[in-house]
This record gives sequence, C-alpha cells and structure tokens, in this order.
Amino acid sequence: MIERHITFNVHPDRTAEFERFFAERYSVAMSQAPGFVRVDLLREAESPTRYQMTFRFEDGETAAGWRTSPVHQALQPDLAALFSTNEIMGYAVVA
Repeated sequence: MIERHITFNVHPDRTAEFERFFAERYSVAMSQAPGFVRVDLLREAESPTRYQMTFRFEDGETAAGWRTSPVHQALQPDLAALFSTNEIMGYAVVA
C-alpha cells in the first residue's frame, strides 16, 4: 500500500472554495479510481491556510494511474488556482 501526503498553502481568500472543491469534486473523482483506498483533508490548527491531503492506494502503480488519468489531469487547473505552493511526500505503508 502507498500513502501520499500533499501540503497545500491555500490562498487566504480561497479556503472555503478549496474545501468545497475537495469535497464535491476531487475526492469524489479520486474515490472512483482503481486501487483507491481512502482520502482525507486536514486543515492545520495553527495556520488556517495550510492543508494536508492524505490518500492511500493499493500500490504505486494504481496511485500513478490516478495521477496520470484524464480525470485527474482535468481537475488540475481548477485545483492549482486555489493554492500558491504545495509539497508532496510519498510513503510505503509498513504497518
């Protein structure tokens, strides 16, 4: 199993829109991808414009399939408009 953590620095005036985009579009599309296990969105308690998206796929191949899928690619322009920077970390789930 693979887990990825993506930290987003969301534009201060777009946080509600970011949360809505995640709930109504991004997570819905991701949940239909082959190998999908789960996705969560967390907002940092001390910094209300920083979010952590965590998601799991059965393996690296299915995670890569989501990342390169036409559905994911189509969501990217709308997502990118909502944040200034992001950082991605990948993990192999060991326990």
